[in-house]
Amino acid sequence: MTRKPLILDVDGTFLRTDMLFETFWSAMGRAPVETLKVAAAHFSDRARLKAELVKLADCRVDLMPVDPNVSDMATEAAEQGHEVILASASDQVLVKALAEHHGLSDRVFASDGTINLKGQAKADALVEAFGERGFHYAGNDVSDVEVWKHADNVIMVGEQPEARAELAAEAHAVTQLPGGWSWRSLTKAMRPHQYVKNVLLLLPIIAAHNFGLSAFLPVLLAIVSFSAAASCIYLVNDLLDIDADRLHPTKRKRPFASGALPVKVGMIAVIGLAIVALGVAALLNAAFFGVVVLYMLLSLAYSLKLKRMRWVDIATLASLYTIRVVAGAAASEVYVTGYMLVFIFPVFITLGCVKRLTELTLATSDERLPGRGYGRPDRSDLLNVAGLGMFGSMVVFFLYTFTDQALSLYPTQWLLWVAMVPIGAWLFRMVSLGYKGKQDYDPIVFAMRDRHGISLILFALTLMFYAAGLFHKAFGL
Repeated sequence: MTRKPLILDVDGTFLRTDMLFETFWSAMGRAPVETLKVAAAHFSDRARLKAELVKLADCRVDLMPVDPNVSDMATEAAEQGHEVILASASDQVLVKALAEHHGLSDRVFASDGTINLKGQAKADALVEAFGERGFHYAGNDVSDVEVWKHADNVIMVGEQPEARAELAAEAHAVTQLPGGWSWRSLTKAMRPHQYVKNVLLLLPIIAAHNFGLSAFLPVLLAIVSFSAAASCIYLVNDLLDIDADRLHPTKRKRPFASGALPVKVGMIAVIGLAIVALGVAALLNAAFFGVVVLYMLLSLAYSLKLKRMRWVDIATLASLYTIRVVAGAAASEVYVTGYMLVFIFPVFITLGCVKRLTELTLATSDERLPGRGYGRPDRSDLLNVAGLGMFGSMVVFFLYTFTDQALSLYPTQWLLWVAMVPIGAWLFRMVSLGYKGKQDYDPIVFAMRDRHGISLILFALTLMFYAAGLFHKAFGL
């Protein structure tokens, strides 16, 4: 006796992701302008849209995360003699490749560029092939209700209480499997721990010794704006980097790469965070709004293209850090000397090199890093550039001590020279730890947790504050 086939929906059921959105972001990474044109031209024709995006994209179906519960069920069904078939609204090119990779039936049901095989269209195709209640069906979406009504057994991935009640009323046997996503996954993808970088916005008011509320409060609002903007770009970056992250030893655990967070949810969050970032920026002043827009555009360019270009990526990273300082000045309307910007840029060049050195040291082979232009043989060049950044920043700091502004802000000039020692020691420590692979993948975040490094920074700040006479003003010392 022939057993009824087990039909598996793909997006959100067999896979913990959605092929349409995966192809969109893969295409965006390769040809952003053409992708947006295709999306605008065929937005209302989903079957055609999917087919055109597949042509632009380079999706790795072998890397896409599979739901382990559904996979185990499929394996058990195959062992019992059931034909396991994929049926999806995704394009047939990807669905066939996915079925072949996982050793499932070569008979698939999918969108073909003309028919979008979803909901009633999928139900009609399956009933025509197998007859009324001639198959078992696993799905996860409200649109699958139309298919479940014609299936013998219903396998439901995730919570659909209304659909479950409706099907139960029609005497359908319903098997529930865990599914869905959590707010914790979204929070993790937003990387709130990275917000510590935004303390850089405080540098202008610290350097200007302006500690009044009139300067401090706008900077706090600016930090909120930049945090939202940063999270927005982190989400975009992860969406563009899904395949590269899945090939990475630790980044493969990120929410999008692992399938813990749906791509669609991430896209909605991107829009919401962008609105918050730009809305708060608009409340402050036009200059700060312009800086936030520049930051987001440069970050987007970095995610789309610049991060794959050797040395350009490091210069861009340094620029993104420097822009935070400019943003702090714009928000608080505090003047920033050119010396500060010229000093911090090579510092961030050094830290950008440290980021790449850490990644290369922790890499498991000499191959180029996925999505990056560096391999282990580049470590010596990165170390040299990091050294040049250290030397350049120290020279600029020394020259600054002779300027009129420095002499007016720091009457005890020689203490600034002493402060160069812990600053230089901190930079040397960061480079050394990065070269030895003893950091995580972001030097700024590491620096905020490194007790020895923080001690060096606090020592330098103490010397600078003493040179400025701030301790004398505050405590009479």
